[in-house]
Amino acid sequence: MKTMDVAGVSRILTINSGSSSIKCSLYHMGQIETLVLLGDIERIGLHGGRFCIWDAGGETLIEEHRDLADHDEALKTLLDWLQSRFPDHVLDAVGHRVVHGGTKYSQPRLITAEVLAALEEIIRLAPDHLPHELKAIRAVHRYYPGMKQVACFDTAFHRQMPELAQRLPLPRSLWHEGVLRYGFHGLSYEYILEKLRETAGREAAAGRVIVAHLGNGASMAAIKSGKCLDTTMGLTPAGGLMMGKRSGDLDPGVLLFLLQEKDRSPSTVDYLVNQRSGLIGVSGISSDMRDLLELESEDPHAAQAVDMYCYQAKKHLAAMAAVLGGLDTLVFTAGIGAKSPAIRKRICQGMEFLGIRIDSKLNEANDAVISRDGAAVTVRVIKTDEELMIARHVYNLLRNDSILEEG
Repeated sequence: MKTMDVAGVSRILTINSGSSSIKCSLYHMGQIETLVLLGDIERIGLHGGRFCIWDAGGETLIEEHRDLADHDEALKTLLDWLQSRFPDHVLDAVGHRVVHGGTKYSQPRLITAEVLAALEEIIRLAPDHLPHELKAIRAVHRYYPGMKQVACFDTAFHRQMPELAQRLPLPRSLWHEGVLRYGFHGLSYEYILEKLRETAGREAAAGRVIVAHLGNGASMAAIKSGKCLDTTMGLTPAGGLMMGKRSGDLDPGVLLFLLQEKDRSPSTVDYLVNQRSGLIGVSGISSDMRDLLELESEDPHAAQAVDMYCYQAKKHLAAMAAVLGGLDTLVFTAGIGAKSPAIRKRICQGMEFLGIRIDSKLNEANDAVISRDGAAVTVRVIKTDEELMIARHVYNLLRNDSILEEG
């Protein structure tokens, strides 16, 4: 196995493993960060699987339609293709997006047997995510036993929140059992904060910042002096904002009513809250905001779903501003946040009391800054890059380890 040359280039594969899909990227990291390729493996374990790789310019390098039995087979397909395509390029490390790190992990960690065992113990906190991420880690280990693997935790960014923000109003004993507000999308928030420092300067990044990560999954974070003070998601990624398929915040009594009065099973309620609620639940049509925006003029259910989404986003935006004691910068990111002028406009309308005033032309053009000249709050649009954030974490961790070994 190749040893990383600190002064040279590190070849890092990033893996984001879902229940039936794997997204991946290959980066060459060093003084210059270079994206080599992007990959997407879909419908793992289902009929009609698809394996596709693109280069950094978007050109398709391979597209195959084949059934892949499980994550082991999917990852073997990917790793074998990489070996055949780049026979002289030995990977230095693999970085994994791990959704939940529990109370134990607040920094990226080199994956060891101890780390795997700790993650096994908290599967109950993220049953829809962690099992598939652990499968990917073990699959890489089987095919490349000596490969260094790094876990990059989506919850890590929020572990610095004040205890007041992390605690839930439940009996104190549950806090010691790990029942608290963890928050998610941390890799996205980290990237946005770094990008903000780069484009707007350290002073702007150190100010009162709200980042709205609006995609199929959606959350907001209140950030001040570069640290997260609060976020909308809680114990699981189902809390907070209304999302594509997830409900967001609910009166706990709703769940009790479904369980006790409607005699729904826990698994049925889980499916309802995480797969059949949000945009698709209210509209009855689609979880994709683009579909609903196209249909809202003719379908009242589509229109109501869009209106509810924006209404709830406004409430959470104001709540995050209250945590910060005001607002200097608002950043929209992720699939909806970075690509939908209509949704940004609706969320910002009526928020002038916070100092938010956007320029319609700049907003429609998806400019980097969409606020009006002289507005008290600078409103920005930044495309997130969680994969690059993973690659950076892996590179920095391995570089520091190498320096320590040399010392």
